[in-house]
Amino acid sequence: MTGPGETAVFRLGYVPGVTPGKWVRIWAERRPHVPLELVAATTDVAVELIRTGAVDAAVLRLPIDRVGLHTIPLYTETTVAVVPKEHVVTAAEEATVADLADEVVLRPQDDELDWPADPPGRAAAFDPATTAEAVEYVAAGVGLLVVPQSLARLHHRKDLTYRPLTDAPGSDVALAWPDAPNTELMEEFIGVVRGRTVNSSRTPRRSEGPATPAPTRKPGARRAAPRRGAHRR
Repeated sequence: MTGPGETAVFRLGYVPGVTPGKWVRIWAERRPHVPLELVAATTDVAVELIRTGAVDAAVLRLPIDRVGLHTIPLYTETTVAVVPKEHVVTAAEEATVADLADEVVLRPQDDELDWPADPPGRAAAFDPATTAEAVEYVAAGVGLLVVPQSLARLHHRKDLTYRPLTDAPGSDVALAWPDAPNTELMEEFIGVVRGRTVNSSRTPRRSEGPATPAPTRKPGARRAAPRRGAHRR
């Protein structure tokens, strides 16, 4: 957001694992004179940044407190189990929550998965502060980790791999912004993430005026007199 007299800029918050690069490139093509600034944050922080006006919008993970916010669901990520490469879970291409029942599953404090019941496996004796820290513990053989697939890719290590959990809840990613009349730039960015072409923007158009009336003859205008010598039949 910008104040009076400041150069226009669009600030976008985004959570780890989300890759807004495609949207940034499209924005640069459509709005070359309006920089798009990226602000990395956790979902809770991103929501606070929206509410305080520090960012114009954010791409984050649901669920969130939607009071005072608009949201557009974008996609749902597969949930995976991150395990050492030699772990028994890697014997198959997919796994289930039941396959982790006897495993110690780390639960980092920044975990954003929404489990309708208890998370899978047995809780560790402590909760790592971050997902990145939890990955290090998996590599050390302390336990396993369940995360959205993009986070498994983000924190990839050569000694670890992951398997999709077929019956685990997915991670819903959404665009959120203030529940207020949209600015022109906000409308533009909504169009970008929804894949609208440059000619299909929903930016309000100018109201159309009334239809042009048919031309009328000027007052006092007379019909041209017939040429001399012409006779009516």
